[in-house]
Amino acid sequence: QVQLVESGGGLVQAGGSLRLSCAASGRTFSAYAMGWFRQAPGKEREFVAAIVWSGASTYNGDSVKGRFTISRDNAKSTVILQMNSLKPDDTAVYYCAASVSSGFLPREYNYWGQGTQVTVSS
Repeated sequence: QVQLVESGGGLVQAGGSLRLSCAASGRTFSAYAMGWFRQAPGKEREFVAAIVWSGASTYNGDSVKGRFTISRDNAKSTVILQMNSLKPDDTAVYYCAASVSSGFLPREYNYWGQGTQVTVSS
């Protein structure tokens, strides 16, 4: 089992930045690929970013490329999502997730956090 707890969400104006953190506990953090997803009201859960277990490779969804950066610190069992140039369309609940493999689909992830709300005002 892996427990994931997100933090750092909040209200920000368009063009601003937020930094989301996900703290993991339980089984060996470095054994998992980590991802961030988001879900807005009435919409499906959307892939935002992912990072492999070593941190050597990262992936971003098309809607956040060039604006969001994912990173991880295996010594601290933490994954970070740095969000810059935020837009109102980025408003959603953001979820941290862990995968024994990796991928871009929610079904490929085994463990999920409870989510943190990000609201971007225009």
